[in-house]
Amino acid sequence: MADTSLLRDLPTTGRGLRTRSALVSAARTVFERDGYLDSRLIDITKEAQCSAGTFYTYFAGKDEIFAAVLETAQEDMMHPGMPHVEADDDPIAVIEASNRAYFAAYQRNAKLMGLLEQVANIDPQFRRLRQRRADAFVRRNARSIATLQDRGLADAKLDPLLASLALSGMISRLGFAYFVTEPNVGEGVQPASFDDLVSIATRLWANALRLPMHD
Repeated sequence: MADTSLLRDLPTTGRGLRTRSALVSAARTVFERDGYLDSRLIDITKEAQCSAGTFYTYFAGKDEIFAAVLETAQEDMMHPGMPHVEADDDPIAVIEASNRAYFAAYQRNAKLMGLLEQVANIDPQFRRLRQRRADAFVRRNARSIATLQDRGLADAKLDPLLASLALSGMISRLGFAYFVTEPNVGEGVQPASFDDLVSIATRLWANALRLPMHD
């Protein structure tokens, strides 16, 4: 999903892979602490305890290593390690497990998702990267909706791609609002819990597809 123009081939040796991984981990620490614009390469190399020469062996600059950091986070977002659920199980259970895993991954990567949103507004390369991530999410969910339609469970009149575009956008913005912007819900009003977030998102998804909920 990452912009390939910003990513080099991975090192071919174990030592090279470990060094690159240490740089990416250090960069993530610095980016999350200082933000993208205020982060400096000298801070990244200091965090990684390596020289500038070592840095330039693996990355041409700040944009390349930021793309590498985002690639790691996006892999976590797309494959968050949800509990195994059989494809023919209760569709509500599948949707709930998927939403729970996605929101947990969003929570783990919230600072980076906020940074990606900011950088994408000023850098077209990262805007394309963000769009690729969104497109992959939409296509995957469209396949799941089509499968439910083939099983006679979801509203057959829905275009699966358009339905996925709407529902995936809802889930993504919910994650952003809940974990990145932390909306002010008003004085004396408690924000929804993580479980409430999963439950509401699952109910909205099921209602949109006309799937029966088991209360």
